Amino acid sequence: MQLSTILKPEAVKVVSSASSKKRLLHDLGDLAASAHGIDPARAVEALMERETLGPTGVGHGVALPHARIEDLEDVVGVFILLEKPVDFDAVDRQPVDIIFGLFAPETAGVEHLKALALVSRTLREQSICKKLRANADAQTLYTILTEAQTVQAA
Repeated sequence: MQLSTILKPEAVKVVSSASSKKRLLHDLGDLAASAHGIDPARAVEALMERETLGPTGVGHGVALPHARIEDLEDVVGVFILLEKPVDFDAVDRQPVDIIFGLFAPETAGVEHLKALALVSRTLREQSICKKLRANADAQTLYTILTEAQTVQAA
């Protein structure tokens, strides 16, 4: 699995700021709707439900919110870079500015976990996060994310 199979260029966005974690989840839902045709209310509800199980802020300014969506056919992703970090109840209590949301079909067992592991591995690389934070162009962010994996695999 490659990031380019779950993330489309139109699913990458720079947002100047989000007033709260809840607002950010709504932004992710809106992006999932425009890029992948997912019902935004359903996406937000699923993300919020998942957050009640435990926060998806993994530390170092990175959050990986994810949820399962009924009737979705493939695992898909959305990416938001915040210009101003927001509190996300992260494990290290640091605000987040790099957010990669994943949506998986209800029935996607191992595929969902593979996608989550792939995104987690990619965003664990501090050099990649540094490059992401240094760019405010969505196309450049997409390239950094999708090329990072190719370089890692080589």
